[in-house]
Amino acid sequence: MNHRCTEAEPLLRGFDDTFPIPQSRHTTLLKEDVLKNPNLTILAEGAEAGVSIIKSNDNREIFMTGHLEYDTETLAGEYYRDIEKGMDVPLPKNYFPLNNVNRMPTSYWRSTAHLFYSNWLNYYVYQATPYNFI
Repeated sequence: MNHRCTEAEPLLRGFDDTFPIPQSRHTTLLKEDVLKNPNLTILAEGAEAGVSIIKSNDNREIFMTGHLEYDTETLAGEYYRDIEKGMDVPLPKNYFPLNNVNRMPTSYWRSTAHLFYSNWLNYYVYQATPYNFI
């Protein structure tokens, strides 16, 4: 599912105007609830998935509703597992080529994931951590 940056933010530096974040399950996180907390900033959201990346204003907490850490076949594995259990789960959107579960999915979020985690380590860990050399 495509998401859009809502803030100019080092964590999202280098991201395309819209970017994918795999969504595993439906979650309800109301934008209005996040906006009520003055200590949080919404960094990204998608038309279908809603709020997707949030951070605390002190940059110490980052929240994501999706799964950039997923490998190519992780979502397929979850889908097949749930189908085998007899659960009535919808086909993941924009995941299987031509919505055919017999076709191998491809990762279209890997570069976004690498950039996100690289930015996090650089701007929020490495540059923010005081080093005292004795």
